[in-house]
Amino acid sequence: MTPKLADVWVYLSATPLLWLTVTLVVYQAAYFLYRRAGFHPLANPVAISIAVLVTMLKVSGTPYQTYFDGAQFVHFLLGPATVALAIPLFAQFDKLRHAWLPILGGLAVGSVTAIVSAVGVAWALGASPVTLISLAPKSVTTPIAMGIAERLGGLPSLTAVLVVSTGIVGAVSAKYVLDALRIRDHAVRGFSVGVAAHGIGTARAFQVSEEAGAFAGLGMGLNGLATAMIFPVLVWLLA
Repeated sequence: MTPKLADVWVYLSATPLLWLTVTLVVYQAAYFLYRRAGFHPLANPVAISIAVLVTMLKVSGTPYQTYFDGAQFVHFLLGPATVALAIPLFAQFDKLRHAWLPILGGLAVGSVTAIVSAVGVAWALGASPVTLISLAPKSVTTPIAMGIAERLGGLPSLTAVLVVSTGIVGAVSAKYVLDALRIRDHAVRGFSVGVAAHGIGTARAFQVSEEAGAFAGLGMGLNGLATAMIFPVLVWLLA
């Protein structure tokens, strides 16, 4: 890179608008590939976008904080997008009203299993207490998970990485796991994905059907609430 181009890059890389634009362009390119692949789970656009953006930040030597100064505008939209999930859920209100008991049962089992299985495996492998606390809320949407980890002495940054990784793995593998279990009902499939893989899984569920997406959004929201209530109690009991 010539000195003049290097100077231009230094100026642009410090501009929040650059990384916001790069994020949007990279995601659109990843989504184009996803669509061309017939929406195959393995071509998940979130996973592709993360890989490309991390590579670009590493190669360009750009600090994460500089990147986030621009990407925070997308981050802000997570709140309104989550609230908007209530709209498709309202359309499923009749089915929801008749299925509240199985939903609560599935939520309880899913929330506890997500926490106990992750912490149990990590504990068996010798993970530190801080890592265990950071890992426990991995199946909850990022803002809630980071808040839980921070209040209980974990590392919010580690929790964020684990949450995103969990969402990607869940979105990619859910179809095959649910097919193997012969679960066909879209409401059940969606709710399971929402509980296990939060927002990324919910986005994938909406691409299957509106019913699956609505129940995935419900599962994501309820699991966030349940984990915020259950995990502190478990930490207190085990302390």
